[in-house]
Amino acid sequence: MDDLSRLLKAVGEGDSEAKNRLLALMYEELHSLAHARLSKSAGSRPLDTTELVHESYLRLLKASRIDINDRAHFFAYAAKVMRSIIVDFVRVRRAERWGGNAMMVTLDTSVEDRNRASEEEIIRVSEALQELAQSEPRLVQVVEMRYFGGFTEEEVAAVLGVTERTVRRDWRRARLLLSAALE
Repeated sequence: MDDLSRLLKAVGEGDSEAKNRLLALMYEELHSLAHARLSKSAGSRPLDTTELVHESYLRLLKASRIDINDRAHFFAYAAKVMRSIIVDFVRVRRAERWGGNAMMVTLDTSVEDRNRASEEEIIRVSEALQELAQSEPRLVQVVEMRYFGGFTEEEVAAVLGVTERTVRRDWRRARLLLSAALE
């Protein structure tokens, strides 16, 4: 059993020191995952890469027990955490924009429209995923890993234990269902 497997086993058993070592070991890869996700955002990004990694790190530390079998499952879990953080951040920003205490002065409305569109997309996709999770949980996992985590089809297939062809089919199906839900 390699060091990573031992760490994951210890984390699964609730060892907080093992969780600290695991997160320190995976920090750079978490950073790459966050960068891949945020670089796909249209317009301005809701968070910067370091903020997303640090917030993910803190949420992973707070989790009392994490059921992770291997490296791929760790990153699938991290992608889910990042999705949650991005959606929460966008919701807070939207709430502030529509009645928060901050005074909003916009000189260039095209900038505001681009920001709102990308934030709106994140919220709408998240809400559509919540509905889809009730009937198609694997499709939601595929979307979380591809859209929010930046995983490749090969990486998603490894995590879910299915073929890449199944992942491609699930990805197409999920996009169709989400597209219909978002219209």
